[in-house]
Amino acid sequence: MNIYQSLNQMITYIEQNLDQDISYTKLAQFLGVNEYTMQSLFSLLCNISISDYIRKRRLSEAGFYLYKTDAKIIDIALKYQYENPTSFSRAFEKFYGIKPSQIKNNPEKLKLYPKLHFNESIDDRNEKFEYSIIEQEELILYGKGFETTHENIGKEIPLFLKEIYEKYFDLYGYIDYGMIVYKDTIEDRYTTPHLEYWALYKKKIPEFTKYTIPKSKWLSLSIPSLEPKIIQEMSQKFYLSFLPSSQYNIRPLPELEYYHDDITEFLVPIED
Repeated sequence: MNIYQSLNQMITYIEQNLDQDISYTKLAQFLGVNEYTMQSLFSLLCNISISDYIRKRRLSEAGFYLYKTDAKIIDIALKYQYENPTSFSRAFEKFYGIKPSQIKNNPEKLKLYPKLHFNESIDDRNEKFEYSIIEQEELILYGKGFETTHENIGKEIPLFLKEIYEKYFDLYGYIDYGMIVYKDTIEDRYTTPHLEYWALYKKKIPEFTKYTIPKSKWLSLSIPSLEPKIIQEMSQKFYLSFLPSSQYNIRPLPELEYYHDDITEFLVPIED
């Protein structure tokens, strides 16, 4: 079974349980990984976090249910796993642009967030990767970061790096590390999940934020480029082709990109 078959099984399970509690443990079992690795894989392969996907599918169904029936808002909120009408109404208004009570008189506002489906005939498992496992001591880095989303990170990183170099290159030179901090957690049920990208230096720079990376083991993949687009493409292939068939689980630590000698070491933290 390839990863696309497993993802389709995950989607089927989600669809069957939109009005019930969805077990992240069960979702991880479809991929044969732990919950954190499942969330990371889904986000990278689908360009949306698992929590955001579930939230949008539930709100999509809730809108049509409210429009077609005379159900009370509190009942719909509970049906689609919201703790109270207030949190449901806030999420509903952000998704549709109107309050739940207004949807019957504004059918043009109905919005369908489609169910994902993956082409199971694609099989990228023959992609070859040369990697190593390294153990790295605690890292203390200094830099600046910005908050973004899975959908926007690809286009926003180059703009951010351009700004960093325009302001600081003459003072500090090229950055040493890029870092992606995944902020999506199982608790992020009612808000739009996000992540952060950081540009970091090894040298101590008092005006920058200090960031400590604990000691860990890492999967290291060498990418012969410093271009953000190429790094993103290679990292996606790594997650798609290598990680699902490996025996490794990801630790809940940032993902690192170490820039040196015209190459990028792509570093993924793994459990012992």
